[in-house]
Amino acid sequence: MLFTTTTQYIALVVALIAGWLFGLASHPGGKKWKQRYADERNSHAEMRKSLEARINELERENSRLANAVPVTAATVAPHAASRAEPAYRDETVVRDEDRRPL
Repeated sequence: MLFTTTTQYIALVVALIAGWLFGLASHPGGKKWKQRYADERNSHAEMRKSLEARINELERENSRLANAVPVTAATVAPHAASRAEPAYRDETVVRDEDRRPL
């Protein structure tokens, strides 16, 4: 048997912990993962900025529409209806049955 005493087991544990700490200290630091994290952080920040700009734009549009004067028949010029051209110039009558649904 390789390890028989408590002192030998303690020495093994100390050697393993020392090797683990040495490995962590000599590791290059994961440059690839740090770069990927930085890229993801930057893209997330850009997306947040664009979404906040879109939200602000929609809120301005909403407030503009809320404060707008509604269009009614009284605000439309009364003579505008007389100058309106028909949707079709053909003299034939189009029945509702002949029209295709959209």
